[in-house]
Amino acid sequence: MTTGRTARRRPRRRGALVVLTLGSVGVLVAVAVLVVPMLLSPGPRPLFQLPVACGEKWQLGTYPGHDDYDVDLFPTRGEAWGRPVLASYAGTVTVAGINGSLGGRTPDNPDGPRGRGGGYWVKIDHGGRWETQYLHLLEPPLVREGQRVAQGEQIGRVGSTGNSGAPHLHYEQRRGWEKVETHFDGVPSGITNDDTEYTVTRTSNNCPAGRP
Repeated sequence: MTTGRTARRRPRRRGALVVLTLGSVGVLVAVAVLVVPMLLSPGPRPLFQLPVACGEKWQLGTYPGHDDYDVDLFPTRGEAWGRPVLASYAGTVTVAGINGSLGGRTPDNPDGPRGRGGGYWVKIDHGGRWETQYLHLLEPPLVREGQRVAQGEQIGRVGSTGNSGAPHLHYEQRRGWEKVETHFDGVPSGITNDDTEYTVTRTSNNCPAGRP
């Protein structure tokens, strides 16, 4: 009788061991898939363009406490609310949703309560460990996670959701885990720190193919 009981238990132990082994292998593979790409050296910087319409002039700026390399964009002419936000370069959308909370600032109620974080936002992976982020959008993004977008494709509209005092586009370029100085059409923006207030005007060359 004792021998019979022991014979029945062994297969169960072997089965549990197999399950644990397979589970461990699965975890290691998942970690490798996530971590190994981040350990690779970044590729060359894509030729990012301003995330706004072709030919428009926008003010790029920062201020003390804004965080190094962060850029706020305001149009030099016309209303900011609802202006198209375009992909700076081709890539795959990895985030399209809400960062923090939305608050209540709208074109009809511009002095409504602030939210938290970035409000409606989009993040795009451009390959080579390069990505861009677009925050404070007016409404839910026009793109979805996993969607492939072309350079110049509209991904949202300028708003003031999240922790925003006025309608504008908060924009970042990232290389690996780090934010870096934004470059547009191959030219550095000059915004590298938030020690002092700094602004510069640039004209967008985010134009359809064949147009200057």
